[in-house]
Amino acid sequence: MTRAGFPKWASPVNLVICALGFGVAAYLTYEHYTSSTSLSCPASGGIVDCMKVTTSSYSMIHGVPVALLGLIFFAVMTVLQTPMAWRIAHPAVVWGRLVWSLVGVGTAIWLIYAELFRIQAICLWCTSVHILSVLIFIATVFATAMRDIGPDEGEDDEDAAAREHLAVH
Repeated sequence: MTRAGFPKWASPVNLVICALGFGVAAYLTYEHYTSSTSLSCPASGGIVDCMKVTTSSYSMIHGVPVALLGLIFFAVMTVLQTPMAWRIAHPAVVWGRLVWSLVGVGTAIWLIYAELFRIQAICLWCTSVHILSVLIFIATVFATAMRDIGPDEGEDDEDAAAREHLAVH
């Protein structure tokens, strides 16, 4: 049975997060492929050292730049966060969105570990992508859980009110 629609905030909030993440990932991808040194981040050899992080062996996964993978993550997530995608109740879309957001947060956790314990430096640009990945995961899980709340399609207002009253008491 199809439940009531998705929370109206889900798509706009997640699309803003995706746009921010895509922008930062695009910048990091540009920096990677141009071998640019214009990262606005200290390269002092201290704990905050974007250059050390973005040029480390951990900046690539199986030969693919992590920044490019971030760009792909946010591009796919953008499609999964559109209002149209949220209206699709098919389990493949619902679970696909949840799993894809989990992939993002899992990758962020692994990269945070690499920065703190392997590279021993953090990149502020990378940290912003990690935070955005966590935010999109939280918002996606929360919105998905809320999606299942509401009257069944075809249920009249009286039945919905009675069910809601019983749930409260």
